[in-house]
Amino acid sequence: MTDVSVVGPDDGESIQLGPTRIRILEDGSTTGHRLGMAEITVAPHTDGPPQHRHARHDEGFYVVSGTARFTVGETSYDAPAGTLVMVPPGAPHTFANPTGEPTVLLNTFTPDLYVNYFRDLRDMVAGGRPFTPEATIEAMAPYATEPA
Repeated sequence: MTDVSVVGPDDGESIQLGPTRIRILEDGSTTGHRLGMAEITVAPHTDGPPQHRHARHDEGFYVVSGTARFTVGETSYDAPAGTLVMVPPGAPHTFANPTGEPTVLLNTFTPDLYVNYFRDLRDMVAGGRPFTPEATIEAMAPYATEPA
């Protein structure tokens, strides 16, 4: 029999990075590492990571609630709830919450490469390193990701 993963609304691994909370819903262990998935809650008036490119995985963002601002290269898009943004390998991107309300994103990674990036950042901060753009870029490097 094949195991099925059921993650309830209060389940999953929760990682707090500054004002942003990442709840890992699928770390790849159920999907043979073909898919990773997280829920990202971005506090009001909060920037995301520095603009970056992934070399080996696609990344998807579905806006569950609120509005996210996606920047792709020099172009910005305001994405209200119900919007899907798919980012293929090589596309420079970042996101932010420019509004006064929290924004919730469903984030996918195919394959699941990027899930451990969030854990690495958590461990870096727990070890006493400040949560800075430079630390974020350093944590991206092992996951075939570089600043744009």
